[in-house]
Amino acid sequence: MPNLKEIRTRIATTKNTQKITSAMKMVSAAKLRRAQENAEAARPYALKMEQVISSLVSRVDEGSHPLLVSPEPQSKELVIVITSNRGLCGGYNSNVLRTLERFIRDQAHSNVEIDLVTVGTKGETYTRSRGLNKVEDFSHVVGNVSFAQAKEIATWATERFIGGEYDKVHILYNEFVSAIQYNTTLQLLLPLAIETPAEEAAEAEASEYIFEPDEQSLLGHLLPAHIDVQVLRALLEAEASEHGSRMTAMDSATNNAKDMIDSLTLQYNRARQAYITKELVEIVSGAEALKG
Repeated sequence: MPNLKEIRTRIATTKNTQKITSAMKMVSAAKLRRAQENAEAARPYALKMEQVISSLVSRVDEGSHPLLVSPEPQSKELVIVITSNRGLCGGYNSNVLRTLERFIRDQAHSNVEIDLVTVGTKGETYTRSRGLNKVEDFSHVVGNVSFAQAKEIATWATERFIGGEYDKVHILYNEFVSAIQYNTTLQLLLPLAIETPAEEAAEAEASEYIFEPDEQSLLGHLLPAHIDVQVLRALLEAEASEHGSRMTAMDSATNNAKDMIDSLTLQYNRARQAYITKELVEIVSGAEALKG
């Protein structure tokens, strides 16, 4: 027969867990609203900036700026990996890290060496435990996303790309779709690979433009700024995805705790009824024995 005290303890423990997961769900829901607003607000700006740069790049010679040119042959690449600082957020981190594993494995077949920049302690711990080549960590940025923080990461990567240390720079993050969905995205950050719309290309061929200041100065200012914005957008998308994933995970945990409490309560009532029935049988049996 199940121990009643044991079952009562499990019920109490599960109820305490349910309170914690419910509170974490509400906190994540509150943070998600702000993070979602920030991510969605950054998208139009990033898209418009890409259109402006695309229009400019279509009118200049290839190799007009070092951020547009990838050195040959390609042998070493950098990946900026954005994860969270805390767990309890479902598959948010594992999806990013699985994508990273796959990418490293694929590049190894081409003899391409991969260095990593981690943004988030979960990614930093993962790379350290597996002996991967982590060259820098920006975990302090997670939960404290700002343009200055994004620029710090972008500048670090850009300087090393221009210096020829890396042939390509990628950024790996979860792109926010909704509170219950995100897309794990591996994006090429450098060299800039901006697709020029056909109508833009046709307009460039049919028109002559005067650059003021000169095209080199425009590229020198706009291209680094574009990288800053792309990193900022990735950080904001990742932050919104993290809160959405944690809210969903905690909602599921809260519901599971409720189901477990119901199951344990039913088990407790059955055990208690069986215990009472046993005692009644013993009392009746004793009374019958005295009569005999």
